[in-house]
Amino acid sequence: MKSPSNLKRRKINKVVSIKELKEELRQRSPTELLGLCLRLSRFKKENKELLAYLLFESSDERAYIEGIKREVDEQFEQINTSSSYFIKKSIRKILRNTRKYIRYSQKKETEVELLIYFCAKMNKFNPPVLNNTSMNNLYDRLIASIRKTMLTLHEDLQYDYGKELEQLPRTAEPS
Repeated sequence: MKSPSNLKRRKINKVVSIKELKEELRQRSPTELLGLCLRLSRFKKENKELLAYLLFESSDERAYIEGIKREVDEQFEQINTSSSYFIKKSIRKILRNTRKYIRYSQKKETEVELLIYFCAKMNKFNPPVLNNTSMNNLYDRLIASIRKTMLTLHEDLQYDYGKELEQLPRTAEPS
């Protein structure tokens, strides 16, 4: 049941703060919370995917990362190589999906590992996409983002991921 005080002060369709949501959720019973989560999961595909991650995959981050890598592999194999337009569009879509999965995890290690993997796939893709200026710029921005995120990790992880990052070219050499 909604408390009358909340109904008086809140306007219809007004976005409320996280603090207000947290306070309201504390007042709900476990059954009501379950209903709210299930209703939220029906509203948008991303909500359902996030809930699935939190319930089933967050306990085994390694398996989650490997699953995403397999999906990235499949998506790269399915790229229509008939024109550079389709290649660029597909690569951007794969990156968008990868970043969505990174957002679900919210772990910097996962972010670094998946972005390094994506860059490696992009680098090995045939026909070479790094000769294209926009794809080369995208690649360079990703490398810079990886380096920045790596600074927040433990020294040992920085070293390990740094070794992987060294295997990638800094930028494409124009042919």
